[in-house]
Amino acid sequence: MVRFEYLEPTSLGEAVSLVDRHWGQVRVMAGGTDLLVRLKQRVIRPQYVLNLKRVPGLDGLTYAKGQGLRIGALTTIRTIETSPVVKEHYPVLAEAAGMLGSVQVRNLATVGGNLCNASPSAEMPPGLLAYGAQARIVGPKGERTVPLDQFFLGPGQTCLLQGDLLAEVLVPESAPKTAGVYIKLSPRAAMDCAVVGVAAVVTLEDGKCKDCRIALGAVAPTPLRPRSAEDLLRGKPLDPGLRERAGQAAMEEAKPITDVRGSAEYRKEMVKVLTRRAVQQAFQRAMAS
Repeated sequence: MVRFEYLEPTSLGEAVSLVDRHWGQVRVMAGGTDLLVRLKQRVIRPQYVLNLKRVPGLDGLTYAKGQGLRIGALTTIRTIETSPVVKEHYPVLAEAAGMLGSVQVRNLATVGGNLCNASPSAEMPPGLLAYGAQARIVGPKGERTVPLDQFFLGPGQTCLLQGDLLAEVLVPESAPKTAGVYIKLSPRAAMDCAVVGVAAVVTLEDGKCKDCRIALGAVAPTPLRPRSAEDLLRGKPLDPGLRERAGQAAMEEAKPITDVRGSAEYRKEMVKVLTRRAVQQAFQRAMAS
């Protein structure tokens, strides 16, 4: 294990001050499921590790009708997976949470850590993007709210500036007749990274798509919203031809790489297949809601 100085602030202000003071030399720990592995493997060698666990107000879920869902950065993935409120109002998030690692990992891993790691194949970003989530960030100059599709800058890179911490994720209230789905393709049925992840959330009105958000994971440097596919669907009833064109449009926007889990060509083809499937299932669920 790498030697480091351990910091344990007891307020958000203190945490921000410490991160600002030691910027470039400090790593922030939320759940620790990724950080501790990288420390043991000596992939990273920080001089300081700052644990957020004793900072009050950073964990838990709160939901208010008409306002939406607030998810504290230290809320565990298991909490999201099992929350009755999330299952009722934001089921795509519960589905995605249930596909992240093992139960043991989900009991420790946090939504803040999952987002701030900025892994292109992370489970939580596609669903949150599909629901139009925002990140509330607190830093030395105050706080700001950033749409989640502007939060990720590249693999391991976010929009967090010096001293910034992710405090919570804000998910807006869904309109009536809204439903969605998250589909993950991976080599193993469980406990493996996604080869492709697709989330789709649609809102219907008079049998037509009033609004649609699609988000792709593991097929670009950051989680991706294929806007052209969304635009194709808005204002139209779903039919096989439209579903096919939406899948094709999503495939054309994907920018996957070839790695041990699959070739770029295979990933692009699966984006088309899974987007078609996700859109159809989201429409079916919305019609039944």
